Amino acid sequence: EVDFWIIPIIQGFVQIEELVVNYNESSDDDKSSPETPPQDSSCVDDVHPTFLVALISRRSRHRAGMRYKRRGVDKNGNVANYVETEQLIHVHNHTLSYIQTRGSVPVFWSQVGYRYNPRPRLDKSENETVSCFRAHFEEQLKNYKKQVIINLVDQTGREKIIGDAYLKQVLLYNNANLTYVSFDFHEHW
Repeated sequence: EVDFWIIPIIQGFVQIEELVVNYNESSDDDKSSPETPPQDSSCVDDVHPTFLVALISRRSRHRAGMRYKRRGVDKNGNVANYVETEQLIHVHNHTLSYIQTRGSVPVFWSQVGYRYNPRPRLDKSENETVSCFRAHFEEQLKNYKKQVIINLVDQTGREKIIGDAYLKQVLLYNNANLTYVSFDFHEHW
């Protein structure tokens, strides 16, 4: 009886834009090339197709919190500050979707203190983490079928302990639907 008073909301971001691509703005070399087929300008949508682009980001209500204060995974497999971002493109009566998720490394870890970039620490053992890590990725695979994990933590500095624990959990889980990639963007900064 109280459903009337409950307003469904998301914590996130939504933006929808219409884009027009002008293919006629090509270089002089392209225009004079013998292999360039003549363009029939009878269909305006083919010459200047209209794309509808939408970007939707949804933040999970589970383990939401401030950076440096909420980290890792909980006993139910929810990771801190989890966000699902979907990009939708609609053109010529076709809709394409690309979904990317991000969240905290799904092991039990934390950062204590208020100074900038406090040192991370592991809070539970490898064995205590296995079931929660498994719960997290079983939910991910149920929703998205396959996952490419891109580990962005510093592989040589103070975050190495978290990156190593993450890789170890991926190896223990040993699921063919997970692809693990370590990319140390600190090295390419």
